[in-house]
This record gives sequence, C-alpha cells and structure tokens, in this order.
Amino acid sequence: MKREILIVDDQKGVRRLLEELFKRDGWTVYVASDGKEAVEKVDAFLPKIILMDMKMPNMNGLEASQKILERHGDSYILMMTAYGEMDVKKKALDVGVKKCITKPFDIMYLRELVNQAIMEDIS
Repeated sequence: MKREILIVDDQKGVRRLLEELFKRDGWTVYVASDGKEAVEKVDAFLPKIILMDMKMPNMNGLEASQKILERHGDSYILMMTAYGEMDVKKKALDVGVKKCITKPFDIMYLRELVNQAIMEDIS
C-alpha cells in the first residue's frame, strides 16, 4: 500500500514537525508552502493523503483542494484550519475534503486520523 503524504502549510515549523512525525512512521513525505505548490506536487506525485492548511498565500487551501479534486477526484484531503467557523468547514466538505481539523490540534490525534484514513483503503 502506497504510504505517501503531502503536508501543505505556510508555516515552516508546522511543516517540519509534521514531516518528522510521518517520516518516523515510515511515510514518504512531500511538503508545500502554499496551495499553488500543493497542486503542482499532487500532479507530480499523487500522494495518498494531503494535509492541507486553509489560510495560505498565493492560493488558499479551499481553492487548492478544489483544483486538486477536479483533477484527482479520489484524493484524500484533510483540511487543517485555525478558523472555527462552520461555513469554512462546510465549504471544504462540500468541495470534497474528507475531514476538517481545527488548529491548534493534538498531533497524535492527527496521526490517528491519517492512519484511519489509510486503513479505510482510500485508493
């Protein structure tokens, strides 16, 4: 089973923390600092799971998720957002994002969500 993950966040510290966490678990990890780069990485590598921040420069997570899902409808996107508003989460789920998690989050909980997703056979 392919264990590749793309971590998309404009905060370098968040990317680095999550990259180390998933590498320790045996994942092949790709990183992107904005939505535009995320779309390019997905086109190039087709990672199994995408952890997508909502608020980023150039292209936000919602716009990037829409583009990715238009091209690769079976992508599993988990949106990370600092916004607690229900409308942001609803919009993300409406475009095809599988789950939303509010920042700050427990990284062990995020790890559990990712492991559950891969076990659901999302291919």
